[in-house]
Amino acid sequence: MKFYKPTSPAIRNMSTVTYRGIITTNKPEKSLTKGHKDSAGRNNRGRLTMRHQGGGNKKLFRNVDFIYDKKDIPATIKTVEYDPYRTGFIGLVFYKDGEKRYVLLPKGMKVGDTFIVSETAELKAGNRTTLKRIPVGSFVYNIEIKVGGGAKLCRSAGIFGQIVANDAGYVHIKLPSTEIRKVQENAWACLGNVSNEEQWFVNVGKAGRSRHLGIRPTVRGTVQNPCDHPYGGGEGKQGRGLRFAKTRWGQHVGKGQKTRTPKKYSNDLVVSRRKVGKAKAEK
Repeated sequence: MKFYKPTSPAIRNMSTVTYRGIITTNKPEKSLTKGHKDSAGRNNRGRLTMRHQGGGNKKLFRNVDFIYDKKDIPATIKTVEYDPYRTGFIGLVFYKDGEKRYVLLPKGMKVGDTFIVSETAELKAGNRTTLKRIPVGSFVYNIEIKVGGGAKLCRSAGIFGQIVANDAGYVHIKLPSTEIRKVQENAWACLGNVSNEEQWFVNVGKAGRSRHLGIRPTVRGTVQNPCDHPYGGGEGKQGRGLRFAKTRWGQHVGKGQKTRTPKKYSNDLVVSRRKVGKAKAEK
C-alpha cells in the first residue's frame, strides 16, 4: 500500500495499491482487447437499474476467459496486468498449443508459473478442476453455478469461497457474503483466492478520484424532497419515522430486512442465508 503525505485535506487519508514490482507491463495484448461502451447503470432497455454510476475515465476492455474450455493443456503466465474493469490482477497466458488468453490470477502467481484445467489436475493454487475433487476446507474462486456455464462466483480482489461439506452430489460452499450455497459437484472451480487483496484497504480519499472511477455522488434520502424519497421533507433533521429501511421506490432494503425474492429459482440451493447488519459484522 502507498500512503500519501497530508499536503491537502483530500490527500490526508488517501491510499493506493502499490503496483510496482507486481505489474509487469502496461501495454495489453491488442488481439484480446476491444472498445466497450459503459452502460452507466442502465439495462438493455435504457432504464436506470443501478444508481450513482456514469462518467469516469475511458477504458479499454480486456477479454478475460471465464469459460476455461481449454482442458488438459498446460498454460504459462507471461505477464501480470492491471484491468480497469475488475479489482483483481489479470495475466496473459500462453497455452502449449500456442493460443493466448487473459485469465484472472490468484494470489501468489507470477510470471513463469504454470497452471492446467483438468479433471486430474494437481491440487495447487491456480489449477482448475471439479469441485468433487477439492478437499473440505480448501479456498476456491472462479466458481461455476452450472456445469459448463463459466465462472460466476468469487471473482473480486482477495475474495474466495470455502468448501465446507460434500453431500448427495452437491458441494457446500461458504461465500464471502456468509451465505452457504450448494453447487453441483461436477462444476469447476480454481484453487486459491483472487489476487490484489490490498484493494480492500484502499481509501479513495477525495471526490474527484471517485468520479474518475465512474462513481457519481450519493445524496442521502433524508435531505431530499418528499416527492423524491420516503425520508424526504421536514424542517431540520428528521428521523426515519418508518419501521423498515426503504429505498427511493419504497422497497425494503438492508439493515436486517430480508430482500431475497421468495420464489427465486435458486432458493433450494441456499443452505444458510447470508447474515446482514450486526450479525455479519460479528461473523
